[in-house]
Amino acid sequence: MTTDDVLHEEQQALEAARVLALLDASRHSLAALAAAVDLASQRHAELVALYVEDLDLLKCAAFPFSCEIGAQSGLSRPLTHDSLEASIARQLQRVNQALTGAVAGRSLRHRLEVSRGQVAATALAMAEPGDVLVLGKTGLSERWGSRLGSTSRRLILEAPCTVLLWDERHPYRRGPLRWLETPPEGATPLATGTPVIADWLAALFDGIAPLPVQHAGELERMLARADAGGLLLQRGELDVLLKEDPELLARVPLPILVVT
Repeated sequence: MTTDDVLHEEQQALEAARVLALLDASRHSLAALAAAVDLASQRHAELVALYVEDLDLLKCAAFPFSCEIGAQSGLSRPLTHDSLEASIARQLQRVNQALTGAVAGRSLRHRLEVSRGQVAATALAMAEPGDVLVLGKTGLSERWGSRLGSTSRRLILEAPCTVLLWDERHPYRRGPLRWLETPPEGATPLATGTPVIADWLAALFDGIAPLPVQHAGELERMLARADAGGLLLQRGELDVLLKEDPELLARVPLPILVVT
């Protein structure tokens, strides 16, 4: 197979059939929704907003000792099935309103997909290789700080498609899409030597720029003051880096594009 053939196959693989936005009404997921709307508009692709009613959380309400603690008040109150169902219904209403507002005035195919199950498993089952999945970096875990949420972590490592990890804490500014010039030990090098991404994704950034780093600490130090552009990681590179530092991505102040 020639280099041109490899480039053509990679380009075809990255042409999105849909843009998926996993929503939970948190600040991070709603910021990710705005990014997903822009991407779908550029690609003329269908936008699918996915809201998953968390089955694990609903199961927790069955225990007689279950309680919830107010994020602002710190007060504890019983967690009942009825109160949890009401909370889910309110959250779904906020998600629906956010989607309606995000697509207002745009000629964009879109729909809200509501499911009940385990959040990560449901999103993985829905995602297809040609999609782009857009996530907020911390989601519902934002109340505990800037750690990368467990759902986001599983999705970026297991999704069969490109994943765009968005960070609401840092306003997006156009700049270069950085990539690892030499992959970390154990990660497979790029077949073509340089990354290939679809034009409509590349349009978010101003060209690509290699980073001469191989380790998580080096990457964090080099990007500590970055305030524009993004970071591109192959899934194999990401796996190696997260084994070095599980919280690395939470401290990178840029959108992160993860490709297979």
